[in-house]
Amino acid sequence: MKTAKDMLKDKKKDIWSIGPNKTVFDALKIMGEKEVGALMVIDDKGKVHGIISERDYARKIILKGKTSAQTKVSEIMTPADKMFTVKPETSVEDCMVLITAKRIRHVPVFDNDKFVGLISIGDVVKSIISEKDMLIEHLSNYIAGKYV
Repeated sequence: MKTAKDMLKDKKKDIWSIGPNKTVFDALKIMGEKEVGALMVIDDKGKVHGIISERDYARKIILKGKTSAQTKVSEIMTPADKMFTVKPETSVEDCMVLITAKRIRHVPVFDNDKFVGLISIGDVVKSIISEKDMLIEHLSNYIAGKYV
């Protein structure tokens, strides 16, 4: 059974982040350039403060009449103590349960207190489909008698 650690191995190694005192506009620029839907909020000392997503922007800036150029990331991010997280050994299926139950799209992975990566709903779906495809192939080969 695949785990969060396995999904992180399959991804690019880059982890995109932004400081808590930067503007939401700065965060949106990075998300657009890197084609990602969320950024970890990490200060200069490496401390994780939270996560900011496109959904935070839509719900906490646009709908409340604020401006992204004037609002700091720390004002709209999900703080670290409110984030839903997983461990590297968390199964892909358990990641999907969390994502579905909490209606979130990005899950930070922590090894004890150390942030090690970020997985998205897309990473989880891709992993589940890959695993199912492999199972189908093995069953087809078994039925066809290729394992005699």
